[in-house]
Formats: sequence, structure tokens, C-alpha cells
Amino acid sequence: MSKIAFVFPGQGSQTVGMGKEFYEKYDVAKKIFKAADESLGFSIMDMCFNGPEESLRLTANTQPAILTISVICHEILKEHGIAPEIVGGHSLGEYSALVAAGVLKFEDAVCLVNKRGAFMQEAVPVGQGGMAAVIGLDRNVIIEICEKISKDNLVQAVNFNCPGQVVIAGTTKGVEQASELLKEAGAKKCVILPVSAPFHSALMKPAADKLAVELDKVTIADALIPVVTNVTGTILTKADEIKASLIAQAASPVKWEDCVAEMKNFGADIYVEVGPGKVLNGFNKRIDKTLKSLNVENLESLQKTLDYFKEVR
Repeated sequence: MSKIAFVFPGQGSQTVGMGKEFYEKYDVAKKIFKAADESLGFSIMDMCFNGPEESLRLTANTQPAILTISVICHEILKEHGIAPEIVGGHSLGEYSALVAAGVLKFEDAVCLVNKRGAFMQEAVPVGQGGMAAVIGLDRNVIIEICEKISKDNLVQAVNFNCPGQVVIAGTTKGVEQASELLKEAGAKKCVILPVSAPFHSALMKPAADKLAVELDKVTIADALIPVVTNVTGTILTKADEIKASLIAQAASPVKWEDCVAEMKNFGADIYVEVGPGKVLNGFNKRIDKTLKSLNVENLESLQKTLDYFKEVR
């Protein structure tokens, strides 16, 4: 029997206008947007619908915006009788997965990721850190080259997304030096990413420390369904383990390839990307072509996903 995994996207999947179709059709979307706005003390709904894009791109706004849309998509699927047997999320998406698994209340999660975004931006001043996607080079070669450069300028592999795509992060100089050496070592290309901080690198340790203080203030429950976490790429269900993993996650690599392998090992062969974009669909196709990938981000993609489940049930 097929098992369903819900996977939740991270930063970079945001677009102006996201969630508006759901707001107009579903009461649950109105309810969640209202809860988000009240919890945050400003209108994330207005920012999702109307932008401006520059505001939506600010980390402290992007994170609660994507989480809100992802939770709305999850709740709509639930209303249609589609529920996951296992969940995971990429970076920020892990918080959406934890809401879906009953670990965090939505109102707590949306405030946490707003603060998480601010803490990450504060950890490294704009212009002093960066990230680059490395295409077409073995992950072990990337790790080795980054370790050599880090003796002078910190840079490390931080996102193991899929075979042939690893993201590095660190000081601006470290990322530039690594990009040159990685191209010399055979990388097809190194693309500097349009981000404002070196996410998931050791430079994010101050953000992780501040996040730990905030996590002490909220209730974290045991998971109702298995959650695969970025830091270990393994299933966690106990509240204390999940909390420790969330603290570490801010300054630790995202092992997405390992997460998908763990979900597949659990028996999941249908993967629904729940939230804006299709980034994880793309990664998953490169990790394992046999996996069925669906997504829900608007009314059209929702209908396609509902039609698929009608056929297979």
C-alpha cells in the first residue's frame, strides 16, 4: 500500500499573490491568515497578496509568509480527506511540517519563524556572507575543498539538496574562493544565490542561541506522525529531540537527500509538496525518479492533486 509524504518548501519559493485564490474560496484560509496577522502584529496576508516583492523577500517576512501558505494548503488537503503518514520540510519548511505533525501550534510557529528570520539576518551583516549553488560535483569533493578554504575564510557545504546540487555558505570571500576552486575541480557551474545571509553555516550560531531562548517559551509536543528532520536526516517523534534539532538546524547543514531516503525507507512513494513552488518536486525527481511528485500551491494544482488521489483510491 502506498504511503503519502507531505514535504514543505523553504525560503525562495515565495511569490506575490500567493494564497489569494485559497482565501477567496476556503474559510479555513481566512481563519489561518487572521490567526497569522493577529499573532505577528502586522498583516502578512496583505504582504502575500500585494507585496511589494522587496518586503516579501526580507527573511523575517518570507519565513512567516511561506509557513502560513503551507499550513493553509495542508488544512485544505485535510478537509478533502488527504493526510500524510510522514512529513518533512526543507529548512524553514521543517516548521510547517511540525505544525502538520501536531508538534507546534500554528500561532507559535508563525511567531518563531518571524524571529528566526530576524535572528539569521542579525547574525551576519548584509554583504559579509553569502551562498552559492554548486552544480555537477560530488559532495565529498565539495566538503574537502570548503574545509581547506575555511582555515582562512569560513565556507561550508550547507544544503545537500539532490545528486549534483549542493549549496555552500560562509563569508563572502570564502564563498568566492570556494566557487573558483570548485569550478577548477570540475563543477559545471557555481551560482551565487540572491540571499542576504549565509544560512545554515556555523556563522548562524548566534541565531541558533537566540532561537533556543524563544523555543523555551512555547509548547513543543510529541509528534502525532513521524517527522524527518534536516539535521540528522532521520525520523524524530519525541518533543525534546525535536526541540534540540530545531536549535541545531539554524547553524547546521540541511540533509535533504538523506531526508528523502529516510521517507522512502519508511515506505513513502507519493510526495505532495505542500506550499508555494515546486522546488522540492525538482529535487525529489533527481533523487529518485520512481517517486510520484505532486504539489498544492493554488486552485489548479490542488485540483490536479485531488484528481490523482480520486484515481488511485
